[in-house]
Amino acid sequence: MKVILIQDVKKLGTKGQVLEVSDGYGRNYLIPQGLAEEATKTRLKEIEEKSVKAEKKKNTEKEQAEGLKTKLHGQRIKINAKTGSGDRLFGAVTAKEIAEVLEENFGVTIDKKKIEIGEPIKHLGNYSIKIKIYPSIHAEIKLVVAPE
Repeated sequence: MKVILIQDVKKLGTKGQVLEVSDGYGRNYLIPQGLAEEATKTRLKEIEEKSVKAEKKKNTEKEQAEGLKTKLHGQRIKINAKTGSGDRLFGAVTAKEIAEVLEENFGVTIDKKKIEIGEPIKHLGNYSIKIKIYPSIHAEIKLVVAPE
């Protein structure tokens, strides 16, 4: 019997997967528990259409991410911060501040969680910041921390 999984089933498969299972397992366990439904021609066609739509959406997101990478990669941003003695900052430059400056200068909204600083920025100077735009697409920008 062919079934389409509605939910992830441990040791069997993931949601949306079409599997061949024994008749008893499908009719007596998977379908009554709401874990799967019988794979009819119409349901198989619906799944195929959904996967095509999802693939198109993924491709457009990737193209947008590539465009954003070309816009940001290699750019320089400047943040002015209050300093004490020895070029040490009061506090630190955070990912949130970097995201705000990027939105202000380039008009792009980037989640602060996607900005990789590494160690906290507590001194004046030049830094290299990595931004995760898409799982496989990263942009690198230059950050200049200057005194106010």
